[in-house]
Amino acid sequence: MQLKAKLLLLGAACAALIAAYLWIDLGAEWRYALERRTLKVLAVLLTGSSVAFATVVFQTITHNRILTPSIIGMDSLYNLIQTSVVFFFGATNALWVNEKVHFAVSAGLMILFAGLLYRALFRREKFNLYFVILVGLIMGVFFQSFASFMEMLIDPNEFLVAQGRMFGSFNNVRTGLLAVAFAASGLVALYFYPAASYLDVLALGRDHAISLGVNYVAVVRRLWVAISGLVAISTALVGPVTFLGLLVANLAYELLKTHRHAVLIPGAMLVSVALLTAALIAVERVFAFNTTVSVIVNFAGSFYFIYVVLKESQA
Repeated sequence: MQLKAKLLLLGAACAALIAAYLWIDLGAEWRYALERRTLKVLAVLLTGSSVAFATVVFQTITHNRILTPSIIGMDSLYNLIQTSVVFFFGATNALWVNEKVHFAVSAGLMILFAGLLYRALFRREKFNLYFVILVGLIMGVFFQSFASFMEMLIDPNEFLVAQGRMFGSFNNVRTGLLAVAFAASGLVALYFYPAASYLDVLALGRDHAISLGVNYVAVVRRLWVAISGLVAISTALVGPVTFLGLLVANLAYELLKTHRHAVLIPGAMLVSVALLTAALIAVERVFAFNTTVSVIVNFAGSFYFIYVVLKESQA
């Protein structure tokens, strides 16, 4: 099957799932229900597209299909930020109550951390991939351990408030946050655009890219900023969904069977949106809101991660 046909099928599947979610069982108060569902769908579109894009590009520059941007500890940092705000300032402070301030602080700190990590690990002409993974894992464990320490000392009622934002959820998305997130993502996309044409060359490896005339350091720097920006924005909007990127990127590789990023990235975005929409339907229709989207996605993604690791070890 041709690549365009596969993309059209994925697009049709996304449209069908979104239509099913929007219109099934609206009830008497259909205007209110449709408005709330539309906000969730917009959040799914932004989060799914951002995570899929960031993961495919991250795997391209690291040349490894079992890595995601979460390896550098951004999800753990997000959880630490939530715990720290409640621990030091309380759940009634503007840093927590004001959603736009909270979004800006969470996203800004994650982008700052990613920038500092870039300067520390990528400033040399050559960098060791395993060193990047090691530092990312260590920082993630440190952030999570520090957050757990504060969770033991925090007031139980405030801990429950903080815990509500530590899992990816689309139930409390606000219109104002969506507008800010879409605007920020648009700026990141504009910043990324000049480097888009280099992705296929970067997939060949650092040495090949340089021999073909690519300014490797400058391009990777631009891509790193775009990756960290999109991950920070999507995580600050709905919370961490750790295994989503790994799952959708590898499904896109399997379905599309191509190395062209002009096809891979849209394909991964469509897979991501379809998966999140299906998970959203399951949360509301099957589990009656007794779980969250991130729990379902991480459950499926963890099994798929094991499958991918075993497959790569036998290759």
